[in-house]
Amino acid sequence: MPSGSHWTANSSKIITWLLEQPGKEEKRKTMAKVNRARSTSPPDGGWGWMIVAGCFLVTICTRAVTRCISIFFVEFQTYFTQDYAQTAWIHSIVDCVTMLCAPLGSVVSNHLSCQVGIMLGGLLASTGLILSSFATSLKHLYLTLGVLTGLGFALCYSPAIAMVGKYFSRRKALAYGIAMSGSGIGTFILAPVVQLLIEQFSWRGALLILGGFVLNLCVCGALMRPITLKDDHTTPEQNHVCRTQKEDIKRVSPYSSLTKEWAQTCLCCCLQQEYSFLLMSDFVVLAVSILFMAYGCSPLFVYLVPYALSVGVSHQQAAFLMSILGVIDIIGNITFGWLTDRRCLKNYQYVCYLFAVGMDGLCYLCLPMLQSLPLLVPFSCTFGYFDGAYVTLIPVVTTEIVGTTSLSSALGVVYFLHAVPYLVSPPIAGWLVDTTGSYTAAFLLCGFSMIFSSVLLGFARLLKRMRKTQLQFIAKESDPKLQLWTNGSVAYSVARELDQKHGEPVATAVPGYSLT
Repeated sequence: MPSGSHWTANSSKIITWLLEQPGKEEKRKTMAKVNRARSTSPPDGGWGWMIVAGCFLVTICTRAVTRCISIFFVEFQTYFTQDYAQTAWIHSIVDCVTMLCAPLGSVVSNHLSCQVGIMLGGLLASTGLILSSFATSLKHLYLTLGVLTGLGFALCYSPAIAMVGKYFSRRKALAYGIAMSGSGIGTFILAPVVQLLIEQFSWRGALLILGGFVLNLCVCGALMRPITLKDDHTTPEQNHVCRTQKEDIKRVSPYSSLTKEWAQTCLCCCLQQEYSFLLMSDFVVLAVSILFMAYGCSPLFVYLVPYALSVGVSHQQAAFLMSILGVIDIIGNITFGWLTDRRCLKNYQYVCYLFAVGMDGLCYLCLPMLQSLPLLVPFSCTFGYFDGAYVTLIPVVTTEIVGTTSLSSALGVVYFLHAVPYLVSPPIAGWLVDTTGSYTAAFLLCGFSMIFSSVLLGFARLLKRMRKTQLQFIAKESDPKLQLWTNGSVAYSVARELDQKHGEPVATAVPGYSLT
């Protein structure tokens, strides 16, 4: 009779032998089952509301603080004795860098974690603001307040927004509405606070205090608990090559050429999988429409007050128009998100986005005819509401096109596309004002740009639906027993009869037909 220790040793060898026998294929299947067991569906609540709160604070510390930088404009211009154009570049650089480096924030959050990315961004942004308080020239502010702070904001903004999409499915639009309302609420609260800080501690002290306030981004990053969704896993075949090479690398020197080759191959594979949505026709159309939409939405926030002053509105009343715009923007964020989450509008969120962008374009076209305060107040209410509405639905529409797996990378690209229009549209509008002597041409160009953005997306969706209907008609005409369904860009026909042996539908590809 074997002893206990002898039996334990033998049993461990037997278990090890049994695990090694099935081979790599069985191990792959086992790991796939474990991954599926660990995955989950969006909770639509619970810790998700903490994610919303964290994203709300991120939008305050990034977008609201960026808007409040314009409050320092007069202080910078007076202290450094520079002209309007050179001083205005500070705000343009920080806004442009935030959007231009948004894909970098997605890459960092995908390869490290969302928590690490946001915390690192908070440290960079805070460092930029603190160093700006010691600036001795505008060039120093370009580098610290513009580039460094903008880079920090970029690492925080898109990953935080993507996390909301992973925690919510049924109430996604409402969650995004609450999270992104931080931009309007933060501006409404921070603007008078920043002005008070400048009066009490000068612009240097105000920037130093803002640097400490932005450190709260690190706290927001700590709230971003990662979650693994069911559709976040790539297929085993996609990772098989990289996994096999990784096992081989362990047997060789870490400094060999094989190590470098494996690193390059895996990096290319990961980037190819993360940004495969760039080849989707739907996303390409969305990207083009985003360019026109971003061009149209930016100039109003720069030229609404000068336009109001040019038609005889007082300074206080012109500032009141901007306050109305900000407050109604918040209402649009939350209420439009809540409305589009209702059952009657749940399936029409894409159409609601097109409607909101188109309405802002129509508001632009009407603006040159509004030349008094009683007419400009309804304009500010209407434009502000629909501006908040479509901003809320941008992540929702992006999710509908690319899915939750690629959402972080896709949002990085979407916000990246905002950068160039944000940078060039205000100067172009100003050139039109100087050339024509009125704001009419500038506002009409912005209005037609936003309307074209809406029409382009609507036409693409209509064309896709017509093509799908045509494929269904062709499939039914060729065989009435076949029912057409689609998967991506490939059309399949599924027989209504079940296979007698297995009891499963039989699917075959329809040759010669494609949705793209």
